[in-house]
Amino acid sequence: MAGIIQRNGRWHLRMRVPQRYRLVEPRAEIHRSLRTESEREAMRRLPAAEAAILAELDAQLAMGAPTEPDDIFKAAVALAASRGVSYRSAVELSNGPLDEILERLDMLQKSDSPQVADALLGGVDVPQLKLSELVAEVERICAHDNRLKNSSQMRLWRNPRHRAVANLIEALGADKPVLEFGVADAKAHRKWWRNRIETEGLKSDTANKDFSNMASLLSHYYESLDLDDPPRPYSGISIREKNAKKTRKLEIPVEWMKEKWLAPGAFDGLNDEARDILLISIETGCRQAEIHDLPSDAIVLDAEIPHLRVTFEEGDEKREIKNGSSVRLVPLVGIALAAAKRHPQGFPRYRDKRGYSNLINKFLRNRGLMPSAKHTVGGTRHAWESRLKATGLVSDDRAEMMGHSVGSARAREVYGDEMDLNGRQRLAQLVALDVPAHLE
Repeated sequence: MAGIIQRNGRWHLRMRVPQRYRLVEPRAEIHRSLRTESEREAMRRLPAAEAAILAELDAQLAMGAPTEPDDIFKAAVALAASRGVSYRSAVELSNGPLDEILERLDMLQKSDSPQVADALLGGVDVPQLKLSELVAEVERICAHDNRLKNSSQMRLWRNPRHRAVANLIEALGADKPVLEFGVADAKAHRKWWRNRIETEGLKSDTANKDFSNMASLLSHYYESLDLDDPPRPYSGISIREKNAKKTRKLEIPVEWMKEKWLAPGAFDGLNDEARDILLISIETGCRQAEIHDLPSDAIVLDAEIPHLRVTFEEGDEKREIKNGSSVRLVPLVGIALAAAKRHPQGFPRYRDKRGYSNLINKFLRNRGLMPSAKHTVGGTRHAWESRLKATGLVSDDRAEMMGHSVGSARAREVYGDEMDLNGRQRLAQLVALDVPAHLE
């Protein structure tokens, strides 16, 4: 614990150096001016000054310990920041104004360790992580953020990022160090994509997803290094098509579902789990993954109102859902309730997998049970919202039922309580379909 002492009318911090820092700080005590003659003001400044010294000691310790190059560089950045400057490599300093070098030399004190000199004068090597190694490194950095993703969701996280990096390396013709990547390289990536769009008829959306994924990867990596002013090479990098028509997923018409899908024998040859996932999606508007990834205890049938519990999950059946707005209780009515009763512990055949969508779409197309080649099973969700809309339900209530952001639907701050399960059941029953005898 630091204290204060007075010298020549000014107050100074006085702190005993903890034992763990003796490798990088030979002094038994550290004294530092608090730059005030007021004892009250000195006491106010003391905690921040003590925290700054401990941060500096931690950074010195990290630089002196046998660790990864990225960690050493990060520690040097933090140590330079503790002295009020940004880390600059020796090459950058030598190419800059002499005054900056002299200013940094003046910051050095006799008692400073070699780590401090390296941090102030650019003596630490800049990490040479290659672009091809970036996804794995960001996955390590973002381990906490991704902790709720199951193995299938992690594949969906990795694959587009690996694809974006592979496309970038092909565009550049080289696997260059990440910290040498700049705006010119991002523009080369865009030029490469423009050529593919022109010659191969690809969509600009595909290119823009690449740019977005690269921007995100780089941002996470720069942030992990605590760079004072991280680059933004993909700022303003996109491909816009003036005449591109905005696409929307087509709804499955409700009459089509009733006449074709709910007809006796329509699902002959389809396994029970896939059939009942589809029936639940028809009557709840849930996203497909929200249904087939349900943990074994998330179908609640013994409550007064049977429902699905859609939420983030940890443990052996962990899963991440789209966002906080998607956390909700979904009442089970009509054919959804009948389907859920057949699978009280969920759908293990498709949990943590991504085979359901392809299988069900292929089955329905092969049987002539899709309204057109452009329709997909995802259209059941959009159809359910249209059914709610047809009852006169306002947009923010529809958003709450669908797991969308109510604030975005209202375009203003949201006040009051969330809709309870009774209210959700009442609205779901307004659009519930009759349950055919063969699906009871």
